[in-house]
Amino acid sequence: MSSGDFCPRCGDPVPAREEPLPGEPRERDAVLCDDCYFEDFDLVDAPERIEVRVCSQCGAVHQGNRWVDVGARDYTDVAVEQVTEALGVHLKAEDVRWGVEPEQVDENTIRMHCTFAGVVRNTYREEQVTVPVLISRQTCDRCGRIAGGYYASIVQVRAEDRTPSGEEESRAVEIAEAYIAEREATGDRNAFISEIEEKDDGTDIKISTNQMGAGIAKRIIRELGGGVEEYPTLVTEDSDGNEVYRVTYAVRLPKFTPGDVIEPADEDPVLVRSVRGNLKGVLLTTGEPYEASFEDGETPDARRLGTVEDAEKTTVVAIEDEYAVQVLDPETYESKTIARPSYVDSGAEMVPVLKSRAGLHVLPGDAVETDGST
Repeated sequence: MSSGDFCPRCGDPVPAREEPLPGEPRERDAVLCDDCYFEDFDLVDAPERIEVRVCSQCGAVHQGNRWVDVGARDYTDVAVEQVTEALGVHLKAEDVRWGVEPEQVDENTIRMHCTFAGVVRNTYREEQVTVPVLISRQTCDRCGRIAGGYYASIVQVRAEDRTPSGEEESRAVEIAEAYIAEREATGDRNAFISEIEEKDDGTDIKISTNQMGAGIAKRIIRELGGGVEEYPTLVTEDSDGNEVYRVTYAVRLPKFTPGDVIEPADEDPVLVRSVRGNLKGVLLTTGEPYEASFEDGETPDARRLGTVEDAEKTTVVAIEDEYAVQVLDPETYESKTIARPSYVDSGAEMVPVLKSRAGLHVLPGDAVETDGST
């Protein structure tokens, strides 16, 4: 049924159409007949091609104004997503359905064959478009910084009056790597270690930000003991005129480590069990627990007598009483009476002993298994 109007382009009668709501403008092309309307109609607005920027080092994809880790083995899904976002469907289309079929042309080119269907003016319309997707290999900001040796902080792992052990240095690096991995898992692309450098007196770990350097230093002393001091250095100013500092976090591991046998001033020898928080151990004369006072902190005034690795097994000659035991000196084989700590069982036949300038002392049987976790 005609509305009484005629198509201004071809002159054919135009069917009656629903009037717009009051205040709404009539669509400009509403006066056209269907043939003329669909003559210039595009169901889908598609770009001629799409470029997907991919980091050749880490595989991140540039989306919007930032690089994003997508964890993709290939970039077909990424291409599908970006093509889907770039395609525009006509606002007048209803009951829209679509599908995308990728065609891998070569390593860096994917053809996206897109099919769209919908209803416009009560007429079923279908269109097919092909959008080439070019995979552009570049270097992301993060990989560029790593390649350039960029860092904002240094965590220096040292020890008081000694060189850190290989185990301590390895563990400090493991703590740093685990911390960075946690930050990376949250999507933080500013998290990276740019260099690990072994020095004569310890290890330097160069970190991407000051905040992460501080976090790593705190974790190291939380597990290995000791303390940390900060030394900021002004390196430049940013675009807003703010001062930019590079911070060195000087980690100082404790003077003593679990497994050391020490002689605190005016006290009996102690086997060090832990240096977390403050020094804890066991008195070798009585077997009672020892803990450095708050004032002494982690490193009380003491001298090192040896370590559990210096201990030797020797024969128990006799248990004299609750406080004394007779053992053979492992060097001279003389029978000597020494203090009997509570951990020496009355039926013991062999015990580990440490001989030092302070004398001969029985160590706990599990001393060689000390790991500092107690």
